[in-house]
Amino acid sequence: MSRHISSVLAVFIDRDGVINRKMPEGQYVKSWSDFHLLPGAAEAIVRLKRAGLFVIVVTNQRGIALGRYNSVDVDRIHAQLQSELAAQNAQVDGFYICPHDRDTCNCRKPLTGLFDQAKAAFPILQPGTSVLVGDSLSDIEFGRRLGMATIFIEGDLIDGEERILDNENAAQLADFRFPSLAEAVDAVLDTGTAR
Repeated sequence: MSRHISSVLAVFIDRDGVINRKMPEGQYVKSWSDFHLLPGAAEAIVRLKRAGLFVIVVTNQRGIALGRYNSVDVDRIHAQLQSELAAQNAQVDGFYICPHDRDTCNCRKPLTGLFDQAKAAFPILQPGTSVLVGDSLSDIEFGRRLGMATIFIEGDLIDGEERILDNENAAQLADFRFPSLAEAVDAVLDTGTAR
């Protein structure tokens, strides 16, 4: 592996499929009752924060454009997640969402507008000191376009021919692959072994 995870300042994390269980194709996380944290995900974020790293969530939320839910619903989910993390003295530094449909903006991953939004809030952020953790091809392409190290999460995969092909391509393109966010964080914090 030619890439190394070192000198990390920030970890950009996709949401659905990395932090929480991804819904089946065509279904959406519309409320906290739909939001099921994956095993070890909250603790992984806590460990990143204890290590002094920025934790930035970047998520495509096309369901807003489709009218399945709205930005207030998303804000409520994120507020509840923050509450869960606060109980462990941690928080996500920023949530950046793309509420748009395909081909209508510059922020829908794999485009890089969400990074630009995060950098506007935290000017210290740089791609070279950032890692992207995601579970889809668009996540990995987002990180690679910016020059970030990329980690593909392969643990919460949903079947379907298109999804399987997407996952295979993402796994090949990513710098590293792990079954879960917890194991990815082990590597970022140099307590695990990257493969």
